[in-house]
Formats: sequence, structure tokens, C-alpha cells
Amino acid sequence: MEMRVPVGRGELWAEHLAGPGVPVVLLHPGVGDSRVWDPVMPRLEGRHRVVRYDVRGYGRSAPPTGEFSLLDDLVSVLDQLGLEQVVLVGSSMGGDTALGLALQDPARVRSLVLLAPGVSGFPWPEEPEIEAEYDVLANKRDIDGLVQFGLRLWAAAGADEAAVAQLEAAAPAWLEQEKYMRKDQPVYDRLGELQLPSVVMVGDKDRPILAAVAGAAAARIPGCEFIWIPGADHLPSLRSPDLVAETILRMAI
Repeated sequence: MEMRVPVGRGELWAEHLAGPGVPVVLLHPGVGDSRVWDPVMPRLEGRHRVVRYDVRGYGRSAPPTGEFSLLDDLVSVLDQLGLEQVVLVGSSMGGDTALGLALQDPARVRSLVLLAPGVSGFPWPEEPEIEAEYDVLANKRDIDGLVQFGLRLWAAAGADEAAVAQLEAAAPAWLEQEKYMRKDQPVYDRLGELQLPSVVMVGDKDRPILAAVAGAAAARIPGCEFIWIPGADHLPSLRSPDLVAETILRMAI
């Protein structure tokens, strides 16, 4: 069932599938919208209550018109749907939001499945050439150029129709979010506080620095499982939906 969920001074598009199991909430990456979960959804349907939504400015959610926080919006979605405890599945940007809630309100998160998670506070190396290229494209509002930039960085497994569609959905949001998105508290130095079942997954074709971030996060989270995804890049739910869905179902028992 599709719905509109009020959050702060805006609203988000969301989809809610009924099911008997523990609620599973899917958080999309910054390089795509909630359609990145399309190959995974049928594998979860009927087994669990499943929720996915588009972050402000992505997919079917309206662009932001004022300051907002990804973590605050996640809490609003859970509150509106009456979800008291959930399995959080976060990809890239969504992974950082999932970690933020697990640290802020541990009782609300039953387990974590993190796909190439963003990890705020990680000591990221400077990448001046990449940053300069992005700035030029963003200043020109060159959406086609940003899509090609994104495919080169995050779609090493192939520029197929699904990957291109995700980058085409994401690039306009990059330009709109910068003005309004309030950064949530960094999580990297607090990962050792987590006490819940967790798994980190990353593709063996993802950028080495992103694989390093994922590995460092897994090493800091007590008892965290680490899984390499053969042949996957920064879009593992598109590249390996069976393995991703199997892992979610295992963590949602």
C-alpha cells in the first residue's frame, strides 16, 4: 500500500506491505531512491511487514523546503506507522541513518543489515580530483554529467538500465539536499556501544575506500558479521537481491 507520511514541514512517499513477521524498514542509498529495493521486495513480501520510503527530494517524495534531518525523518516514519521495534536495512546513506537510530534509541532497533554503509565520522581521505569534478558538474547543474560521474564511481558492475535509472533519480536530489539537510551526529566513534545482531555487506567491485569503511565499521561493532558480495558494486540490492534478501530474512527471525 502506498501512502504519504507527514514529516516535519513536509511529507514522504512510502510503501507498506503487510506481513506476519518482525517489521523490516528499508533505507535507500544516496545514489538511488527506494526503487533500489524493487528486486528485494518480492522476496520479503508475505513473510514480514515491510516499509520503504523515499528521502526528501528523492523518487516520489517532494524536495525539501526547509531544514531537515534524515534521522528525524526516519523516527517520524516509524512513529506515524506505529512501529515500535524494527529490523533496519540501510544501504550507503541509509546505513548511516540506521546506525544513528540504533545508537540514539537502541530499544527500537532489533537488528541491523548494512549494505556498504555510510559511516559518518570515519576519517575519510581527501579526494581532491573527485571533489573538484563533482563541484564543476554541480555548479553547472549538469544532471547528465553527474549521472556519468556516478556510474563511473559506484556502478563498476555495469551501467545497465537499472543502475542508470537509480543515478538519474539521485543526481537532482544531490543538488537540492545540500541547502537543507542537517547533518546528524557522527556514529563512527560510537560503534562499539552497539549491542544488537548486525551484519555488514559490501560488494567486491565497490570502491576500495567504501569497502574499507564497511570493514572498519564491522570491526568496531561487537559481534558484527561481515559478508563480501561477489560481483556487486555500490548497488548490492540490484546486483545480488537473493543474497541480500536471504540475509535480511535471517536477521529478522
